[in-house]
This record gives sequence, C-alpha cells and structure tokens, in this order.
Amino acid sequence: MTSTGVLRARNMAREGTLAYPLLAVNDAATKQLFDNRYGTGQSTLDGILRATNVLLAGKVLVVVGYGWCGRGVAARARGLGARVVVCEVDPLKALEAVMEGYQVLPVAEAARVGEVFVTVTGNRDALTVEHLQAMRPGAIVANAGHFDLEVDLAGLRRVATAATEVRPGAVAYDLPGGTRVVVLAEGRLVGQACAEAHPAEVMDLTFATQALAVELLATAADPLPAGVHPVPAAVDERVARHKLAAIGVRCDDLTAAQKGYLRGWRLGT
Repeated sequence: MTSTGVLRARNMAREGTLAYPLLAVNDAATKQLFDNRYGTGQSTLDGILRATNVLLAGKVLVVVGYGWCGRGVAARARGLGARVVVCEVDPLKALEAVMEGYQVLPVAEAARVGEVFVTVTGNRDALTVEHLQAMRPGAIVANAGHFDLEVDLAGLRRVATAATEVRPGAVAYDLPGGTRVVVLAEGRLVGQACAEAHPAEVMDLTFATQALAVELLATAADPLPAGVHPVPAAVDERVARHKLAAIGVRCDDLTAAQKGYLRGWRLGT
C-alpha cells in the first residue's frame, strides 16, 4: 500500500467505514527508508533519463514534496549534478531540506527557475496551470507520487494550443504566450511508465515486510480490531537482518551488560 492508500485507510477508519484490521506497511521503516527513498529516487530519475535523454548535471531540478520519496529524488538528482530546489508545505520538512543544503522556494517561484520538475506530494494540484504557464520554455514535468492528479493535466490540455509527442512517453504542450512544457508519462508514475520501476533489490524488503504483516494478521492469538495499525518494530528488524545476511554484511549485537545499562537508570545519571 502506498502513502495515499494508508491515508485513505486512516480516513475510512476515522469515519468508521474500515471494517477490518490493516497493518500500514507503507509506514514501516523497511518501506520508507529504503523502498521510498532509494527505490523511488533511482527509478524516477531512470524514467526521466530514458524518456528525455537530458543531461541533469547543471540543470535546476525542482522536487515538489519532501517526504521519503522526495528525499530520495532530491538526493539522487544532486548526485547527478543537478541544482536541486525543494517545495514543501510542511515547515519541518522544509527546514530539513534547508539543513540538507537544498534551496527551498514556494512552487510559484520555483516554476520560474526550474528546468525539470518532479512532483512527489501524494496530493492533487501540486503543479497548477498557472505554475505550468510560468515555466521556462522546454521545462520537463514528471510525476513520481500518487496518481496523475498531482499535475493539473486537464487544465493544461484545455489551455494548450498544441500537443506533440516528441519522444515515446513525452508530450510537449504549447501554451499561450509562447512557452512549451514537456510532460512525461501523461502525468503517471514516471519510474513505472518510462522505466522499470524499483529494482528488485529494494522491493524485496517491502515484499518481505508485507508477507510478515499478513502472517501476523493471520496468526495473532488475539485478532486485531478494525483499523490501521503500525507494523511492529520486530518485523522491520527481522527483515533488515535477513537483508544484511543476504548481501553478506554483518553488524554488531549488544552485549548483556549494554542491554542492562539501557534498561537501567542508576548508572550514568
């Protein structure tokens, strides 16, 4: 389940319409820290590069949304030499982006300076027609979150004077005033539509967590009540340990004395 799916499920639970228990695998550490960040980060840029063959080094790439997926896209883009701008509505996430060294701007301002745009908000209208009309000629627009509602494509098609497929999966829209924006994958998830989605080497973490979550739901001695529940930390730890073993990496374990120290309060206080 995606971030949007979990949000919908929580909204259903709040309204009393969710009739069964659900474990929010999307909120598990093995999903957010790895699948969302590294999987989305890589597959999104892979899709953009395959669809456009653009050189990202030196480009201004705008990431709209700085959740775990946005963090991954921003980090991978910076690694390829792009100058990354972040747009956020959450002040804590915006502050985090600043502390990471990214420029943070409102979308209306970023629209005028960006050359490549990636939406990863999980919400609608992250980029409106007004934003698209303000963009530089040839700006590339891609979506890596939610559905094709993150970019107002319906509004774009209403005002566009022409639409031309310039490459497979890339449509250039001519707008009044002389600007042109190139939309990838019809606003759908660019990593899936223009590339091969997340690598199997990161999806195995999510699938393992999903499998263990289903096992937990099916075998729990006391069935969970209807609603959205967190994935137990023990499941995340088990998956992470198996992943480390699979790639031949070892880590340390706490000693008995260290465990006792962490449980106590008399020493070191």
